[in-house]
Amino acid sequence: GQSYEIRMLDNRKLGELPEINGKLVKSIFRVVFHDRRLQYTEHQQLEGWRWNRPGDRILDIDIPMSVGIIDPRANPTQLNTVEFLWDPAKRTSVFIQVHCISTEFTLRKHGGEKGVPFRVQIDTFRENENGEYTEHLHSASCQIKVFKPKGADRKQKTDREKMEKRTPHEKEKYQPSYETTILTEVS
Repeated sequence: GQSYEIRMLDNRKLGELPEINGKLVKSIFRVVFHDRRLQYTEHQQLEGWRWNRPGDRILDIDIPMSVGIIDPRANPTQLNTVEFLWDPAKRTSVFIQVHCISTEFTLRKHGGEKGVPFRVQIDTFRENENGEYTEHLHSASCQIKVFKPKGADRKQKTDREKMEKRTPHEKEKYQPSYETTILTEVS
């Protein structure tokens, strides 16, 4: 339920794709499973979640906080997907909320589970000659884990303690912490 900002940036090189200048593009956000094993059963996992949480959504847009998004939509049948139009020439920030936690998809439910990693994936499309947003422009994603506030604080504390015990050589294998995350391009 916490709102997280994702800044939408036009990262075209100069002169690249001039046909989208002055036009809107559509971005589709999805929360999907990061683990290949869970990707195979994603449909059943999401149906189980829907059954246990009737009327709830996995992913929403915090519309009052978002800037520059046009026509935001959440399809009632796709609980893990939201979409909107935006102008690459204007400042655009979308604030998303994930309403499920990583441990809701683990087998044991008594606490202390690791929790499954999710991935936020963003696919962006331009309009075709029929006015449909079907021409793929770009995809990017990043891994996330979602915990309740107390669980997240505890996890950060134990992660910090584990890192402090490692040797400088072992620490080099890990990515440092940053204020912001740049999403990785998906091919």
